Amino acid sequence: MSSPVSLDEEARLYTTNAEREKYSLLATLFGIVVRLDYLERAYVRDSVTAAEYSPACTHLLSQYKTMLKLVGDDVPSIEQFMTRYRMDHPAALHRLKVGVPATVEHSSEAGPETGKWVAETTQSFITFMDALKLRLRAKDQLHPILQELVTGYARFKGSKDWEGRSKMVGWLITLNGMKASEEITDEQARQLSFDIEHAYAEFFRSLSTKEDAT
Repeated sequence: MSSPVSLDEEARLYTTNAEREKYSLLATLFGIVVRLDYLERAYVRDSVTAAEYSPACTHLLSQYKTMLKLVGDDVPSIEQFMTRYRMDHPAALHRLKVGVPATVEHSSEAGPETGKWVAETTQSFITFMDALKLRLRAKDQLHPILQELVTGYARFKGSKDWEGRSKMVGWLITLNGMKASEEITDEQARQLSFDIEHAYAEFFRSLSTKEDAT
């Protein structure tokens, strides 16, 4: 006879490290969907402003896309995943299907500083900051991402006066002077991360100021 099951004993979903990693990734994906649903509902209820909503939503959408690549065949579709785990989050499902924040989906596209530009520049910021967190250090890894970020950043009126732009251009110059395989030091990476996060915060402060003025 098999030994009796203790109700006080923790039930394990995995027996190997590979299975543990699988369930960890699925749990992370679950959490992203839940957070996105809360964010969508908060935005609809005006509990968060568009300036707060856009970067947060873009970040979650970016994380979602990354997680889909990591979970692979374990998640054939987001609908099947949500059905399997009995997730009732229609707002999140709609946003995941659309793939862009509501501010972009419903943008009038009038004027140069559109919601689409905000979303694209936000994505560039997030991509570059994630690259640094993943310890990418070589010029040929960082320079193309930073160049794309600076290009998008420069489309906004008044950006030439923002402190963040001059710092990012300075880093572009630094990377340009390096060989493709040459790497920045950990100290440089730390300073670069600080400067990019400062520029990111400054970028959204400026958008919030414009929004308040309209």
